[in-house]
Amino acid sequence: METPPNPPAPVVRVPSLPEVYRTIQIPRAGGLWWKRLFAFMGPGYLVSVGYMDPGNWATDIAGGSKFGYTLLTVILASNLMAILLQALCVRLGVATGRDLAQACRDYYSKPVSLVLWVLCEIAIVACDLAELLGSALALNLLFGIPMAVGVCLTTLDVLVLLWLQNKGFRYTEAIVVTLVGTIGVCFGLQVFMSKPDWLGVAGGLVPTIQVLQNPEMLYIAMGILGATVMPHNLYLHSSIVQTRAWQASEPEKREAIKYATIDSTVALSMAFFVNAAIMVVAAAAFHRAGRYDVADIRDAYLLLSPLLGVSIASTLFALLASGQASTLTATLAGQIVMEGFLHIRLPAWLRRLVTRLLALVPALITIVWFGEESTGSLLVLSQVVLSLQLSFAVIPLVIFTSNKKLMGSLVNPLWMTRLAWVVGVIIASLNAWLLIQTFLSWQAA
Repeated sequence: METPPNPPAPVVRVPSLPEVYRTIQIPRAGGLWWKRLFAFMGPGYLVSVGYMDPGNWATDIAGGSKFGYTLLTVILASNLMAILLQALCVRLGVATGRDLAQACRDYYSKPVSLVLWVLCEIAIVACDLAELLGSALALNLLFGIPMAVGVCLTTLDVLVLLWLQNKGFRYTEAIVVTLVGTIGVCFGLQVFMSKPDWLGVAGGLVPTIQVLQNPEMLYIAMGILGATVMPHNLYLHSSIVQTRAWQASEPEKREAIKYATIDSTVALSMAFFVNAAIMVVAAAAFHRAGRYDVADIRDAYLLLSPLLGVSIASTLFALLASGQASTLTATLAGQIVMEGFLHIRLPAWLRRLVTRLLALVPALITIVWFGEESTGSLLVLSQVVLSLQLSFAVIPLVIFTSNKKLMGSLVNPLWMTRLAWVVGVIIASLNAWLLIQTFLSWQAA
């Protein structure tokens, strides 16, 4: 009798971020609901940090000074898109036990997965570039440290990561929540002191076709979109939501999705407040005074104090805080992406160092070759690069969460799937339109 072939080896499903996977306990069902909700609070704030990083500052200041309150509608629309997409990430992570990178590797061919990995790494480097420049700029304005030196000093944040790794994931979340709260308070005070035109603010939240007709406005709008709906955050959120140890039953999973979605929605609403506040302050202080050319955090710092009549040193500390907090989440995202797509694990400090060095080179070249004044333009450009990468994360996310075979009974409701596809088409269309407008402007020049 012929010997049957050996059965295929079982697929080993390594959990996402195994060192913190299901390490945070959830109070038993039947207890106080707010205690269970509190146990799920945290991942949303790690995600929200990326929505208020130095790249957001640059695009919001540029948009507010040049176009007043007009682009507030872009911040609002981007934030609503982000809330929906992060809710899909929660659903994917809870329903399948896989993060977005792992799902892509499981269901796409190797070449497709490799392309998606490369594009995501580009997005992470672009994000890290913004955080690096923002932190270095804050050090320069606060302490007079040259930008080139400050850029190099920011690589030392790997020490913070090593310390946090030994403390547990809840400590990381607590530090980030504290930094987010600090940033919110700082800009709440700035809005109060800038005395904006509140009717103008309300009018800026109303959509206008002018955003599509003005190439310069569209460019900044795409930067805002890229700074708000960040591709690596989609990979990050689908992973860190799995740090909670919910039970495997369907009712427990549905509750996990509900509470984790509340967490991200509240956190992203705070991010919307911060982004809108930055633009409102820029519009009230600069656009109203006829300073339409302020497109740099450095210029904003030099001009805000005399225009408002108060010191804004606290805002620079908020900038430094946002840059450093964002590096923590970018590191986690980089680790998740590399492990999910390639099954390669690196120590967090080494992964951080590699990502930081990839961003360090263009930053130093720009500062040394073009001068420190060019950092503002590089910040905005980095956010536009993020926007151009976004569709390559959004489309797989919508496909996976709409697949009943993969998601089971936790598949997206029909209304959510349709809305998510509308968002995906809008993002892809705006990116295509931006490329067309950029090409036409180059031809005209």
